[in-house]
Amino acid sequence: MVGIDPGHNGGNAGAPEVINEPVWNGRSQSPCNTTGTATDDGYPETDFTWAVATKLAADLRESGAKVVMTRDSNDGVGPCIDERAKIINDAKADVAIDIHADGAAASERGYSLLIPVPSGTNDEVVEPSRSYAQLLRTEMRKTGMPLASYLGAGGFVERDDLAGLNLTTVPQVLLETGNMRNPEDARLLKSDRFQARTAAAIKRAMAAYLRAR
Repeated sequence: MVGIDPGHNGGNAGAPEVINEPVWNGRSQSPCNTTGTATDDGYPETDFTWAVATKLAADLRESGAKVVMTRDSNDGVGPCIDERAKIINDAKADVAIDIHADGAAASERGYSLLIPVPSGTNDEVVEPSRSYAQLLRTEMRKTGMPLASYLGAGGFVERDDLAGLNLTTVPQVLLETGNMRNPEDARLLKSDRFQARTAAAIKRAMAAYLRAR
């Protein structure tokens, strides 16, 4: 079983009363969800994450894998970040991916991998998540997107404030696939070809991780 969490949702911007409600993120309270970012010409992160997630799900299912998605459309609201973690945990996924894109300064480029630190809930999967992240970093190099130098060290960023990483009981990584505010990254992120390459890279990393367990 593979878990896929496409970040945000297309209807979030129209429902602030829902997405601004606080929920438990594993250490403190955070908003239920957020709207995500967009390229300068208006291509939203929600569309990108949904495109990659659906390509990845289709590729995995074609290979015989079972897949659980945290949302089933790109025009809804939520679910909240704690519920997304629960969906993947309850499915007892063997590995999971949280797909995002960043909204940093326009001069910055590249992908990065957000990895968990022990929260009490995720302790058993912190090290497996980091092993999986190393494999994903290698595979993402093949997509044409450079490794980010502005986030973390060597593309890895430890995060203790994200529900998906704090509450997970399965090996999971949050992929910031590129910077939507950078013109070169934006061109890639909007490209169907790059989206397919990203889905393929995630699939290869997942397969390598599962083979090595």
